[in-house]
Amino acid sequence: MRRLLMATAALGLLASPAFAHCDSMDGPVVADAQRAFESQDITPVLKWVTAEDEDEIQSAFDMTLEVRDETDAAKAVADQYFFETLVRVHRASEGEGFTGLKPEGSVEPAIAAADQALEDGNVDPLAEEIAAAIRHGVEERFAVAYEKRQTAEDSVEQGREYVEAYVQFTHFAEQADHLADAGASHQHQETLAGH
Repeated sequence: MRRLLMATAALGLLASPAFAHCDSMDGPVVADAQRAFESQDITPVLKWVTAEDEDEIQSAFDMTLEVRDETDAAKAVADQYFFETLVRVHRASEGEGFTGLKPEGSVEPAIAAADQALEDGNVDPLAEEIAAAIRHGVEERFAVAYEKRQTAEDSVEQGREYVEAYVQFTHFAEQADHLADAGASHQHQETLAGH
């Protein structure tokens, strides 16, 4: 089952502009914010923002720490405020909008596997599953297009079926090639590398 989910998510990488998991409650940005609260040290979250945004994040962090100990409700509201501020600023630095924090469990399987690979220090299982999923996607689309090509000249309707299959096949191949050449479209600005 996990392999099927991984394959589906990997194929989705080629069909959508960018996966966002930085805006999930179980994503790495919120995890680093929680670590920052535990240690009362903002350092773990600064890597997620540009140098220009540090003051805003420091101010939000300080305000959050001031009220976190008052009540459980104050802690919940303050933490949520900081998570949302941090993620909003991070997403803006990527040129992406912020539509709110997604609940835990909303991280795509491929992204979760990528995070796990970084934890484990081993990318081989992830790379093999993604490569297999892409190969399967190419082969599947090729088979349909090749079959439809055999009867494409028999009627206008069959010709249109071939064109639809042709477009699916060639666009998938093109997206896979672009992904391999240029990487994902979800790129961080160079200024983030300063931390």
